[in-house]
Amino acid sequence: MRGDKALREQLAIFLGTQAHMSLADAVKGFPLKDMNVRPPNVPYTFWHLLEHIRIAQWDIIDFIRNPDYEELEWPRGYWPAKNAKATKKDWDETIARYQSDLKEMIALVKNPRTDLHAKIPHGDGQTILREAILIVDHNAYHIGEFAILRQVVNNWK
Repeated sequence: MRGDKALREQLAIFLGTQAHMSLADAVKGFPLKDMNVRPPNVPYTFWHLLEHIRIAQWDIIDFIRNPDYEELEWPRGYWPAKNAKATKKDWDETIARYQSDLKEMIALVKNPRTDLHAKIPHGDGQTILREAILIVDHNAYHIGEFAILRQVVNNWK
């Protein structure tokens, strides 16, 4: 669509790094010895939270692009197992997959052939615009949470 260039540019910015703190900034300098730490009064680890962000973002993108999409079971499908422990490889893979999926979403909203306002055929009224805003909102919420939890356990430099 021609008249929505500014909207596409703003969505790409919000999906990227200028809406709030980026994931890259939130994990910068993170001590990997703490990836499996559960902050006080929190039922999940730092890696669990990152993996939740990644899974939810991937699920939204899968919903947009996959006509055979199958909804994940809530909440179990959106979180790693409660006792799952991450390795450095898991940590790095979570971040890499998050970034790769995010780039795909940004490319989708920037593509002028993408109708941001059309209903997703296999949905029940959702649009790509709505799903992009959902990613912005969900990621910003949990990335902010991640940063605050770093302060709680005193591993923020």
